[in-house]
Formats: sequence, C-alpha cells, structure tokens
Amino acid sequence: MPFSSKIKSKYNPKRLAVKLNAKGEQFVLQGHPWVFSNNITKINDDAKSGDLTIIFSKNKNRVVGLGLYDANSPIRIKMLHSSHDKAEINEVFFQNKIKVAFNQRQPLLKTKTNSYRLLFGENDGFPGLIADVYASVLVVKIYSEIWLPYLETIIPSLQQTSEAETVVIRLSRSLEKSKQHQLKNGDVVFGTLENEVVEFIEHGVNFSANVIKGHKTGYFLDHRANRKQVGEWSKGKKVLDVFSYAGGFSVHALYNGAKEVTSLDISKQALEIAVENGKLNEYSGKHKTIAGDAFEELKKLIKNKTTFDVVVIDPPSFAKQGSEIQLAKKKYIQLAELGEKLTDKNGLLVLASCSSRVLADEFFEINDKALAATNRRFKMVLKTQHDTDHPINFPEGAYLKCGYYRFFY
Repeated sequence: MPFSSKIKSKYNPKRLAVKLNAKGEQFVLQGHPWVFSNNITKINDDAKSGDLTIIFSKNKNRVVGLGLYDANSPIRIKMLHSSHDKAEINEVFFQNKIKVAFNQRQPLLKTKTNSYRLLFGENDGFPGLIADVYASVLVVKIYSEIWLPYLETIIPSLQQTSEAETVVIRLSRSLEKSKQHQLKNGDVVFGTLENEVVEFIEHGVNFSANVIKGHKTGYFLDHRANRKQVGEWSKGKKVLDVFSYAGGFSVHALYNGAKEVTSLDISKQALEIAVENGKLNEYSGKHKTIAGDAFEELKKLIKNKTTFDVVVIDPPSFAKQGSEIQLAKKKYIQLAELGEKLTDKNGLLVLASCSSRVLADEFFEINDKALAATNRRFKMVLKTQHDTDHPINFPEGAYLKCGYYRFFY
C-alpha cells in the first residue's frame, strides 16, 4: 500500500556548523533538547527550517550535539542527539529511536489497552512531533516545519512499528498556514479512513476519538492511569467530572459501577461525545450532563447544596504563557475551594493541572493551603503524573500533575 506523495518534501536539508555560548553548550551537554536563538554565536546566514545543525564545542572543534534548525521559533535548534558518540541522522537513526520508544510502551500494551502515545515529542527525541495510536489508526501531529523534509522517512517507520492500517496527519495552527508543504490538517496519508470517529480500548473500557476534528490527536491519553484509578474508586458512588470533555473519568466511573455520574463541560458537543462513549459500555448508573462555564456551574451546585462522593476537576491549561501564571494559580485556588464544598463526608476530591508553567510542587502546595483553610480534615492519598507512555526526560516536559484528597468528614 503506497504512502501519499504529500509527505514528500521538495527541500533538501543542508548541514550547518554551529557554535554556542557557554550557557547554550552547557544545556546541550546536559541533554536538554532546546537551544534558544540567544545561545547561538555562529551559524550560516542562509539557514532554513529542517537543516541539520552540527554543534561544535566552544573551545575545541569536537561535535557535542546534532539538532534541527527552526527558523520560526525562539527555540532555534531542536536537539536530536547530544552525546560524545558519533551519530548519522538518517533513516536507521530515526527507526532505532522509534523502536526504543515502542519497546518502552510494551508493559502498557500488555494490558487491555490498544490506544497509546508512541512518540511524546522531545521526551522521545522527536521535538515538535507527536504520534498517537487508536486501535488500527495512527495519528501524527506535527508542530514544526523542521520535520517536513523527514516525514517520508519517519511516517513509514511509525506505521510499520505500530502496524497501523491507517495514518492521519494533524497539523498545528502555525503549520496549517505554512506554504512549505502540501498537507492539510486531517489528511489520510496511508490506508483509508471509513469513519473519522475511531473506537479504541483503554484498560478494558471502550472509547472513541474523532481523529480528524478532535482536540490534539482526538483524545487525551496522558490521564489514562488516573481515569482507571478514579473508576476503581467510584463503585456505588455519586461522581462529578468537571471539564469532562469526552467523558474519560465519567465513563470509567460508570463502567466500574458508579450509581450516578455528572459530566460538566462548556461544550455541548463534547458532552454528547461523553454520553456516546458511555454507551459503548454496559453500565447501570445514571449519566447526567451540565453544559456551561465550570466556575459558574459549580457555584450553582453549591448553592443548591449538591454534593458528591467523588469530585474530579481536570481543567485545561490556564498558563500557556509566563504572563498567565499568577492568574492560573488563583484559578487553581478557586477550583480547590469549590471542589471541597462539593465533596461529601468521607469523599474524594481529585485535582489536576496540565499547566507546565505551574510546577508540580507549586500546584500541590496551592491545593494543600486552599484545603487546609476549609478546616476539614483531609489526607492526600495519591499523587500522580503522566501515564507510562508519556515519559519525562527533561524538566519542561513534565506538565501533568494530579492529587487525590480524601476528607475524613
């Protein structure tokens, strides 16, 4: 079965000799995947996105790292290899990195799960590239032009490794506007896609993802282990899933015997998907939905003196840039306070954050202070991060954190 010619690039990357200042070189030697423009002291004037950068040490002419040049980002070089060992960036190099990533996912794939993240960007040595598998469909999301000259090599390797029958390309907004390629967001570049809604299994629970129109690649796989845990602790319980999106926590709770689950999201369309995902499984509980702004809807529930045995609050990123950090922290305080009021006696409150700029220690401290101020006795019973198919290999790669708080009365 042939791959679409759209993944072929007309640009033939150049090799660029690069020198960095002391700070930039130190980052490279420490294995950090980013080199910022202000760390570069010497580079070719005609450098273009996708060119291979060969980074030489400041004082000795020895190679300390290899990366890809990104003309459109302040992170000017995205590292591929940082080592004293020689490496040739070619088809075999990428195949080996994909094989290593796939082997790391094997423990997860031995469970009743056929959806996983095969490549997690920088953390797997592919900065700006994500590859998610949903059953027999591989979705590759590209965030940077640096990968355009290499797709013809990488995508077949990803397809062969995952044994996917269909490959879909998703593009970031900036890449959609780029004129350096023929791709369109949602292009099927291998196989056929009869339905853009793809069904898959997560720890024995059935779900679906819209791989063409859904957020990111269609679904959020990083919370998989947390969804499983919440489900196991929801038997016979009344559960509230705030910022529910496609109902990940809700469906696991229903599957595991929750008596009543309420999914709350601002998107009516997302709630419809949550309900449909629930129906892919057998359950006896009641599934309710609330469409509206989470902060306002939670206040209404509190006013009506509604409480739940399990409350899950998993908001979108509140701090996408540095200037938003303080506001994000205030919102986390608010959500912890609202969540506590909605959590019944001896109930469980689950608070999550996916804002990478709010560090895990800061997030947990915010929650501890907010909950301590309520004068209710509580205990953090579990603290988690990303699931196993989202390995963390550099500090900025860690964005997800989740705390489970059990109240004693």
